[in-house]
Amino acid sequence: MIGRTERSAVGLHLKRGALYMIGSSLLFAAMGAIVKIVSQSLPNEMVVFFRSAFGLLALAPWFLHKGVRGLATRRFPQHLVRGLAGLAAMYCFFYALAHMRLAEATLLNYTTPLFIPLIAYVWLGEAVPRRMWGMLAIGFIGVTLILKPGLALFQPVALIGLASGVLAALAMASIRNLTRTESATRIVFYFTAIATVVSAVPLVWSWTTPPIEFWGLLVAMGALASAAQLLMTRAYAQAPAAQIGPFVYTIVVFAGIIGWTLWDEVPDGFSLLGTVLVCLAGALTIRRAGRLAPSPEMPKP
Repeated sequence: MIGRTERSAVGLHLKRGALYMIGSSLLFAAMGAIVKIVSQSLPNEMVVFFRSAFGLLALAPWFLHKGVRGLATRRFPQHLVRGLAGLAAMYCFFYALAHMRLAEATLLNYTTPLFIPLIAYVWLGEAVPRRMWGMLAIGFIGVTLILKPGLALFQPVALIGLASGVLAALAMASIRNLTRTESATRIVFYFTAIATVVSAVPLVWSWTTPPIEFWGLLVAMGALASAAQLLMTRAYAQAPAAQIGPFVYTIVVFAGIIGWTLWDEVPDGFSLLGTVLVCLAGALTIRRAGRLAPSPEMPKP
């Protein structure tokens, strides 16, 4: 029987985990707003590079603390797959942020939990529980309402936003495979380093010197993303993913508030209903998957 003291400790860890996850979501939403602002003047290739480069710089003290030995790996090809998939997701996500309402672009990127079971089934051979199929169906109905195919409200760019969720799911499935032998530190390091190096290539033909007033925003963008990742890591260390994972969808609330405040963005009825369904299905899927197996750290763009 669990004593009162032990129950209190468990409850305290859950509260801390929830607060860390909510804080992470707030920082990711703020990062998305900065991406939307700077994307009005800078090409997508540059925004992705600066997010990666300044993110790597912000994480440097953490990596240096672990030392070179802590970063040594024998699975670089797998890290490369995870890095390229995550980078492609970032390109799609940032493009969607520049051309869609902030909350909708963010939500489409956070359809990741709906695609992870399907990718894990095809790639890793992991079975999908029967109960989870119903949750996934609800989520994809919500996605359809957001995309609105066949209606005048349909935005082709929304498919790019959805692609960011699919590619992010591929990256997350790679993480699940890597965590069998790799630490979270190595996974985050190689993703950020690979993203920085690869995203530097397009700068050869797309470089545009950022306005002076943008440099602070670019640094903040990378710093917010890195801080959000660290808060997410702390959240998963405090409590099981099944309990605190669903709090990640508070990002939709924060993104909606920021979008409404800065750009007077108001979702239509289809999008609002779709958002509810996707968040519900995503949260239930995370809870179900978290009960079946421990979830690894899941860094987002």
